[in-house]
Amino acid sequence: MKLSEHFSLSELTKSSTATRKGIDNTPSEAEIESLIMLCNEILEPVRVHYGVPFVPNSGFRCLELNREINSRDNSQHVTGNAVDFEVPGIDNKDVAIWVMENCTFDQLILEFYKEGEPTSGWVHCSIPAEGAPCRSTARMFDGKSWRDIRH
Repeated sequence: MKLSEHFSLSELTKSSTATRKGIDNTPSEAEIESLIMLCNEILEPVRVHYGVPFVPNSGFRCLELNREINSRDNSQHVTGNAVDFEVPGIDNKDVAIWVMENCTFDQLILEFYKEGEPTSGWVHCSIPAEGAPCRSTARMFDGKSWRDIRH
């Protein structure tokens, strides 16, 4: 099932952990609607801007899968509102800054990025479940501490 021009449901639900553990990571209709919005608000603009095909690292995660990878129950991945991704050949920090300046989002985190290592970490971005986006940006630089995404 296509969620948008360049992204499919299978790409946003694929999980090696789910496969290995026999977890059914099938989203509900409401979660699929959130994934469609996520594709249209975040992934498609990034894909079109950079002109580089990419597959998200992590999209929807059912609660069982989310718990299996030790993530919080209130993760926006559980509702289909969050995605982790990288664009091949583009510095993850540059991608995060472009998203910050050009997309409507709820939360944007440059996770585990190390300055001078363009492929380190990944970009986590979410859209709001309801209401106006909060446009929260941060950079996790040592797994525990947060700084402004530009620094």
